[in-house]
Amino acid sequence: MPVKWTKRLIADERYEAADVFDVNRNGRLDIVSGAYWYEGPDFRKRHWIGEVRPEGEYYDSFSAIPMDVDGDGWTDIIVGSWWGPLRWRKNPGAAEGEWAERLIAECGNIEAIVTGDVDGDGQMEIIPNTPGAPLVVYKLVTDAEGRGQGRFEAHTIWPNAQGHGLGYGDVNGDGRGDFILAGGWLECPADPLTGEWVWHPDWQFGAASVPILAVDVNRDGLPDIIVGNGHGYGLDWWEQVLDGGARSWKRHPIDPYCSQYHAMEWVDIDGDGECELVTGSRYRAHCGNDPGEWDDIGCYYFKWNGESFSKQVIDHGEVRAATGIGIRFQVADLRGTGRLDLVAPGKDGLYVFFNEGT
Repeated sequence: MPVKWTKRLIADERYEAADVFDVNRNGRLDIVSGAYWYEGPDFRKRHWIGEVRPEGEYYDSFSAIPMDVDGDGWTDIIVGSWWGPLRWRKNPGAAEGEWAERLIAECGNIEAIVTGDVDGDGQMEIIPNTPGAPLVVYKLVTDAEGRGQGRFEAHTIWPNAQGHGLGYGDVNGDGRGDFILAGGWLECPADPLTGEWVWHPDWQFGAASVPILAVDVNRDGLPDIIVGNGHGYGLDWWEQVLDGGARSWKRHPIDPYCSQYHAMEWVDIDGDGECELVTGSRYRAHCGNDPGEWDDIGCYYFKWNGESFSKQVIDHGEVRAATGIGIRFQVADLRGTGRLDLVAPGKDGLYVFFNEGT
């Protein structure tokens, strides 16, 4: 049975990214998006974070990744966008007020940001997708107790331009996380931060999603690739095939009929113990200039049925009647029900879809 959803407008704002964490340490999840954070559990009370610069239809805010950067026990956020450098904003704690902004790196234009424990020490690293710049991992500097020290170390993984699209996952099944780019994948060495990553130019995805996913779709023991077209039509999975040690990839369409699948997550949305693909259209990703930008928009999850993906609609329709999912969305149990809800930001507003079960 498909999941049923209750849709709620949280804010009529145009920020395209949202993150979820306990901002004020009261044991309840909050939503952070753009210049504000919204207090759980009902998300009606809005708190000021700080000014976010507009850039035409966009805002200089493509993420609010939670991390205690300075080790004071209050969760800060990592921010960045196409127009601004990579930086962090300090959670002021009980005093509230504006979140001071501090530079991490001038890394080039940021399409979006992924995270991953690249060196296996239990601490997530920050990896921006900078299409025209190298692939660089930013590692938080910590003390002996693991507390952040307010600064990051930069480790260049790949000196060439990344292209549009980035993912982090185990592509070859060796237990180490690899990087997935629009033009191929980088195989992780034994020492991820100092070793040489091996480039495999296995595909050309074009303007790929962020993230690109590495998951075993057909459960044959080999990781496959799921990728969306972030600025055109198409959503596909690429089956990994091994023949005598030679690796090849077979493309399978998931949904060729919808446009701008720019962000996605692989999670158990219906509670049956198996993960589903959650994604949707990024409304006006290029301000009306991409194929399909004037089509109906929506949010969906795709369930593997043993042979292909079955599409389930969370929301679909005309703009203002339905909503997309922006450049960075979240799935989290916002009410403590044991079910994953969907936080969907975008240029058409910030919405929550509460998961009411099957």
